Amino acid sequence: MAKEKESMKSKTEPKFEEQLDRLKFIVKSLESDEVLLEESITLFEEGVKLAKTCQDRLQSAEQKIEELITVDDNGVKTKPFIEE
Repeated sequence: MAKEKESMKSKTEPKFEEQLDRLKFIVKSLESDEVLLEESITLFEEGVKLAKTCQDRLQSAEQKIEELITVDDNGVKTKPFIEE
């Protein structure tokens, strides 16, 4: 069930790299002098949403990594990741 849900989500939601590329494009557009005010506002709003989404996805990935890796005096230990 969790894999089906994740599969459906991945089909509808762009990949992280695609979102990051779009965010970079928005930043370049906003830095240029070629975008009108109304379009700038729309792009800015989209950029804020994308930045939040990317940040959330990075935090989720970091949390998964922290769950998989523990460091102690003997070094780094890993454990297998089991999806819920």
